[in-house]
Amino acid sequence: MSLTDNRTASRYELPSENGLGFIDYRLDEAAGRIVLIHAEVPAAAKGRGLGRALVAAVLDDVRARGLKVVPRCGFVAAVMNREPGWRDLLA
Repeated sequence: MSLTDNRTASRYELPSENGLGFIDYRLDEAAGRIVLIHAEVPAAAKGRGLGRALVAAVLDDVRARGLKVVPRCGFVAAVMNREPGWRDLLA
């Protein structure tokens, strides 16, 4: 599985054998942050770890880009709160 930043659609995408998972975002480069708006995985992939893998891949990319995160998506916020290693990314 390979994460793609689809900048045209303003969303990160992660394909799986069950379909495409994605997180919609709004980038505010001037402020050095990215707002993660909505995460979605295919119904067939729910409960199989695709959502967490998607969030982890996105947060790794965000960290590499030196951005901070505003998690407007409840799922993203929950994953970030469960994993102390990502809390430093919160804007």
